[in-house]
Amino acid sequence: MKKQLLKIGSYILVAALSTFLTLSFTPGGGKLTELELLIEERFIGDAETKVLEDAAADAMVKATGDRWSYYMSAEEYESYLDQVDNSYVGIGVTIQLEEEEGYRILEVVSTGPAEEAGIQVGDLLFEVEGQDVREMDVSAVRSLVTGKAGTYVKLRILRKGEALSFSVERRKVETPVAAGEMLEKNVGLITIENFDSRCAEESIAAIEALLEQGAKALVFDVRNNPGGYADELVKLLDYLLPEGDLFRTVRYDGKEHTDTSDKNFLDIPMAVLVNKDSYSAAEFFAAALKEYEAAVIIGEPTVGKGYFQTTYPLSDGSAVALSIGKYYTPKGVNLSEAGGLTPDVRIDLDEETHAALYYNILPREEDPHIRAALEKLS
Repeated sequence: MKKQLLKIGSYILVAALSTFLTLSFTPGGGKLTELELLIEERFIGDAETKVLEDAAADAMVKATGDRWSYYMSAEEYESYLDQVDNSYVGIGVTIQLEEEEGYRILEVVSTGPAEEAGIQVGDLLFEVEGQDVREMDVSAVRSLVTGKAGTYVKLRILRKGEALSFSVERRKVETPVAAGEMLEKNVGLITIENFDSRCAEESIAAIEALLEQGAKALVFDVRNNPGGYADELVKLLDYLLPEGDLFRTVRYDGKEHTDTSDKNFLDIPMAVLVNKDSYSAAEFFAAALKEYEAAVIIGEPTVGKGYFQTTYPLSDGSAVALSIGKYYTPKGVNLSEAGGLTPDVRIDLDEETHAALYYNILPREEDPHIRAALEKLS
């Protein structure tokens, strides 16, 4: 159903009829317009038009019953654009609260503003713009640190008991999408955060760097990967797989498209790690490698997302991501209809291990999925 939530464009005609008033609405305005006018004119409390429209739009999309379609307010859409671009305006650090001591700097983006200013991993952030942040939640600290590109933020940190002051420029920071590291037994590990901008480029660069270091087998980690762009997925699969079909889509209007791979491929033992939070392109990536018998799949069953969305910006800066078609694996499987991807080697994680994996604090030697992959590939 294609409907549009219209901004109020009709006139309110007020007429005295007997002892009460009625509202006359422009014909064709629709029930939502009528209701919005009624609330604005008669509701005794305060109601902001923007809040009403955001709530109505969100409810309308949810009423489709499709769990994958969603509405974004103007503010949410702006953040979404940064997310899919794998970038944000900030200083380039990852922080974690350490009880009442402050926020520990866990990661500093290479060549980012914080690194250039002299911030180091292990520093303890306790003050931002003159405000003590030790009792603030992380969202409040983030709002203090972030701001417009080109402006500066004043930070106070503790380093080995010494208080230091920094003025750090806020600017666009690109977040790494894929990273490689060498494990034992000449096995390379490529962790892919998502399939948004730069995924294929960074993944292929990580693969080739590991091959130069002597990797004889590869493990791809797409656990907690939310998916992303189909073209990034196809580029990576084309690099890995031999000639054949890769990705078929069927749109709402019946139009079909199939992406294919060329003859060049990577002939090396591979494994893919998945979990219950591997979505969309992430689970499709594993499914395609499995169907070509190019990799063994290890981990937990995936959720099964076989619909793709297109994001449509709306006139007020908001947007809707709407499911407009289905996609199919090389062998014609729709993951929604199949109920997700079942691993070749199933290992379910308990809540504690899953949380450690999510927060990136699970040591490689204690990771059940990585241990199983090393065993399989050896």
